[in-house]
Amino acid sequence: MASVIMYSTDPCSFCARAKELLTKRGIDFEEVSLARDPGGRAALHERTGMLSFPQIVIDGEVLGGFRELVMADQSGRLEELAGQVA
Repeated sequence: MASVIMYSTDPCSFCARAKELLTKRGIDFEEVSLARDPGGRAALHERTGMLSFPQIVIDGEVLGGFRELVMADQSGRLEELAGQVA
């Protein structure tokens, strides 16, 4: 199984929808809330180049935000990245 980290903030409807999708697909993930962590937000922005939330990282590879998560799910790539397919 891959390491899946979802960086989130509050309030964030896309974060809630991303959590629902990952849970529905049976993909375990760690949620890191940066709601009250400006330093963490700055470090994440430097790493990913993105300011929006959620941000999903799988085994160190930046997948992207909610839209990219949905596209990866629809194409079957999410299942592959998350280690759900042998």
